[in-house]
Amino acid sequence: MPELRFIGGYPEYMRESIEVVNRTRPKRMEQPRAMTKEEREEVLKLHPDYAPGGKRKIRIGQNKGDIAPNEVVDLLEAYPLIQPGEIDLGKVDYETDILIIGGGLAGTTAALWANDSGIPKGKILLTNKLRHGDSNSMMAEGGTQAADRPNDSPAIHFIDAYGGGHFTNKRDVLRALVEDAPFIIKWLEGLGAMFDKNEDGYFEEKWGGGTCRKRMHACRDYTGLEELRVIRDEFRSREIPVLEFYPAIELLTDEGGKVVGAILWNMETEEYKVVKAKATILATGGFGRLHIRGFATTNHYGATCDGVVMAYRAGAKLRDTDTVQYHPTGAAFPQQIVGLLLTEKLRSSGAQPVNKRGEAFVFPLEPRDVEASALIRECYVRNNGITTPTGMKGVWLDTPRIDLINGEGYLERSFPGMVRMFKRFGIDMIKDPVLVFPTLHYQNGGVEIDPQARTNVEGLFVAGEVSGGVHGKNRLMGNSTLDCMVFGRRAGIFAAQYVKKGVRVGKLGLNHVERYVKELKEAGIRTDRRSPMLLPDYRGKAVLARMIDIF
Repeated sequence: MPELRFIGGYPEYMRESIEVVNRTRPKRMEQPRAMTKEEREEVLKLHPDYAPGGKRKIRIGQNKGDIAPNEVVDLLEAYPLIQPGEIDLGKVDYETDILIIGGGLAGTTAALWANDSGIPKGKILLTNKLRHGDSNSMMAEGGTQAADRPNDSPAIHFIDAYGGGHFTNKRDVLRALVEDAPFIIKWLEGLGAMFDKNEDGYFEEKWGGGTCRKRMHACRDYTGLEELRVIRDEFRSREIPVLEFYPAIELLTDEGGKVVGAILWNMETEEYKVVKAKATILATGGFGRLHIRGFATTNHYGATCDGVVMAYRAGAKLRDTDTVQYHPTGAAFPQQIVGLLLTEKLRSSGAQPVNKRGEAFVFPLEPRDVEASALIRECYVRNNGITTPTGMKGVWLDTPRIDLINGEGYLERSFPGMVRMFKRFGIDMIKDPVLVFPTLHYQNGGVEIDPQARTNVEGLFVAGEVSGGVHGKNRLMGNSTLDCMVFGRRAGIFAAQYVKKGVRVGKLGLNHVERYVKELKEAGIRTDRRSPMLLPDYRGKAVLARMIDIF
């Protein structure tokens, strides 16, 4: 291969395509039209969810026969990390009213609202796999949806999200999401969250893909970071107990099948701890670090599907396990940041997906699965993508267009994180487009909940990305952070109500694990796999940003 020459952070051959993009920009001030229903259905055939070979049926448990990605089924059909009898459950290390597993937006919000609902701070225990706040929540960029304008309403928000989820959302849960949204924004602002506002002091709200109203509330491109900052500050000021580097490895149940706590594992000292709790809130996040179908991911290092595995063993039902969200615009170049998120807010502000010929080929704000599929089609069917030195393909996201539409300085002012991320590698996204390709982003399905964040297993509440039902088969932008806070709040409130009714906690046990192992053996599943995974293992593996095999 001839030596590559780089100009302004890009190889010379990519520069040639960039010049085409620059020349055609004045002709592209009009956006392509949105797709028809038929066009969306046709392009969705190229979505990774529909590519052959990536999924199989679950062979055991309450969702036996349902389809899920191979990587998820591998964990569901794995043996536990510990064996019943290996740990003395009669020795309780922590006893609490409410145990919260996960320290992102959902778990931290749950702790505050459990406390507000009458549970003393000393009777709440939050445990996190890594540090408190290390989560996908911290990395959320684009915004939080809430229908709080005169021309908008929760009903319209509901319709957008229901259509975006392909009409498979659990309707009562979705209704709770959209009705609580305006309150959540007011609550965050009361805690000190600094949302973007115009000169008159009103929220500067943006479009999101698949929406018919502007309702995206953002804090530049640090929305999740800012929201978690104020919520975690409030949590710390109340001195609610927290354990760090203590992932849960198994839920505990009593003779009646109620969830009554969990077994934790200290990642530093390698000690097990037994937690007895009257109610348990699961807020462990998603599965991005499973790298479904070999995709790079936007996700945090600890996003390994732990909550789904533990809840499933305890008897919790799952739903929508067959779909995965790939964000349309993950970084495709340079290699060091492949897969990292380029927020949808860039496209709602004027950035435009453009092929190597400088042509705008898709409406920038289609629902995420449709938008991602259109980018895949452009690269692998129409062959209009740009190939990187490592063999990955992508299309241009025409970011200089943002300042042309909104005025000079808007891009740097509104997206300082994005600008800085590329400048580290000699690329100025204010002047040049950036290369993008869909990246694994979100776990659409999960543990099924009702509007009170309850599962079908008594004593187990679930909030955030680990839950299933609210988004159906596809999530719209801005509904993830909202989901975490709406159902984190509801989990905290209803778990507190459950506790205050007077819960009798029986003998701590792992009978559900014994039953699960028996079912594995009866199904003929012989494997050395163990789950939950806790952390991904990249040792000795090929670089994940390789050419995606399924294409």
